[in-house]
Amino acid sequence: MDFDEIDPIKKKPVVKDLTRLSVGELKEYITQLQAEILRVESAIANKDKARQGAATFFKS
Repeated sequence: MDFDEIDPIKKKPVVKDLTRLSVGELKEYITQLQAEILRVESAIANKDKARQGAATFFKS
């Protein structure tokens, strides 16, 4: 078995203690999370395009 084939162990994200944050800090945290969501959605879209391109190539 090739070790490159084994999926890495995925760690769960650390849950942030929101009780210690001010309202302003919470709003900033939301902004950061929204930016991360956009980044992930972009990565998903890029992977979908690559997969569609590969599927089109191999159907030909």
